[in-house]
Amino acid sequence: VRMRMEGGEEMQGAAGLRCAWDIAPPAGTPAKWVRLNVGGTVFLTTRQTLCREQKSFLCRLCQGEELQSDRDETGAYLIDRDPTYFGPILNFLRHGKLVLDKDMAEEGVLEEAEFYNIGPLIRIIKDRLEEKDYTITQVPPKHVYRVLQCQEEELTQMVSTMSDGWRFEQLVNIGSSYNYGNEDQTEFLCVVSKELYNSPNGLSSGPSTKAKV
Repeated sequence: VRMRMEGGEEMQGAAGLRCAWDIAPPAGTPAKWVRLNVGGTVFLTTRQTLCREQKSFLCRLCQGEELQSDRDETGAYLIDRDPTYFGPILNFLRHGKLVLDKDMAEEGVLEEAEFYNIGPLIRIIKDRLEEKDYTITQVPPKHVYRVLQCQEEELTQMVSTMSDGWRFEQLVNIGSSYNYGNEDQTEFLCVVSKELYNSPNGLSSGPSTKAKV
């Protein structure tokens, strides 16, 4: 087996050959892999992953910036936090997505994200919680109905004067009730409706009521 070294020299023979990732880094060079002991659970990740967020606690920890953290017997950094919620934190740093089990509370992950100072993750969870709160507090709209009586020649005027969210639901011909001049005046019942929305504080809000004949 021949291997060409970076300097152009060749090595022959398989005995004693090791790949680059099998060779120990020079003294003083930070190790690529980092072990974290979070609340008794050990996580193995890379220094590159932990440093995705430069201002995070985890990046500062593995770079040794002003942080004094004890280590266990295996050399893993000891972090006194809940390991259940650390998994989503680490996975977010790995691939940039928030993935939660169906029974995992987003509030718990938010608490850990704030502790580790993962800014983008904090914003994502807060947006989710705000969207969830809006969905819960949003009340289905209520419908208000009105029945308007008018004559045939007034229908056009009614259509032109109705506004602010009112719409026709039904038009009922109730026949002629009296004569006007030489012609019978056909009368109609016009059913109109409008939606009213409830705000979170319980007050109804919607277009102003306006329907004229």
